[in-house]
Amino acid sequence: MLRNLLWATSKHDVYLMQNYSLMHWSSLLRRGKEVLNVAKPIIPTQDNPGLLSQSVSRVQVSTMAVKDNLIVAGGFQGELICKYLNQPGVAFCTKISTDENAITNSVDIYHNHNGSMRIMTANNDTMVRLFDVETFACLNHFSFDWSVNNTSVSPDGKLLAVLGDNTGCLIADANSGKVTGSLEGHLDYSFSSAWHPNGQILATGNQDTTCRLWDIRNLSKCLTVLKGNMGAIRALRFTSDGRFLAMAEPADFVHIFDAESGYVECQEIDLFGEISGISFSPDTEALFVGVADRTYGSLLEFNRRHFYRYSTCMF
Repeated sequence: MLRNLLWATSKHDVYLMQNYSLMHWSSLLRRGKEVLNVAKPIIPTQDNPGLLSQSVSRVQVSTMAVKDNLIVAGGFQGELICKYLNQPGVAFCTKISTDENAITNSVDIYHNHNGSMRIMTANNDTMVRLFDVETFACLNHFSFDWSVNNTSVSPDGKLLAVLGDNTGCLIADANSGKVTGSLEGHLDYSFSSAWHPNGQILATGNQDTTCRLWDIRNLSKCLTVLKGNMGAIRALRFTSDGRFLAMAEPADFVHIFDAESGYVECQEIDLFGEISGISFSPDTEALFVGVADRTYGSLLEFNRRHFYRYSTCMF
């Protein structure tokens, strides 16, 4: 899968897509409940004058993110849906692009360098858009020369990684979109990225079946290359303490690397089916893997082990 459709907000709370339902799964109660049905027409509950808010219906969700009580989902027709977890209804929804190839490839919720909450969207129409969370106004948009498959903002909110249908990956100013650097080394198109919590290391995932790690202070060459088995690297996630990096292929394989070993020690999870997303719990104690197979579709939970020397980096 190109996009992430799973997000853990705690060790016991996971949000994921199931057909046309955005579901909340409680690992404590061992049951799920529907948070949002996107098969039905969605009418936004907040009336913000001047915004291009509009109803959407039967949205095929392509990507999602959850942070600080906010769920943001993107659709295959350029839709953007924003919902607060503690409020009924949808706060804001619209089609952010009328382009025929407008799919929303990724969404990122983050705090900018001033602490304000922002939403970043990446679309196949070559555009990256920046939204304010309080008003859902579009604050800025940046255009690139190729379809943008993924963006991620550094922990300090200042830098933006831009990846897409190009072998190079760009580093830009998160507020202005001005490109300040380029990462060269991948052989194909890129689909995923993740920042180490220290803000110095960026991981990029590519169709060439590798993840490359870059020191943002020296972009001339990558630090190391992590290899997958068969497919593109479609999802990357660091734990909140920076100890582990999870790397998912489109199907069958998730790799967990121990950063303290220099990414040499690795656990490989071999499963069956297409991978719809991966997410560590914020406390680093659990890794959730979504499986989108029609027959064996499931949510897998792996818990961190601490008791044996060899197992300290295992899930």
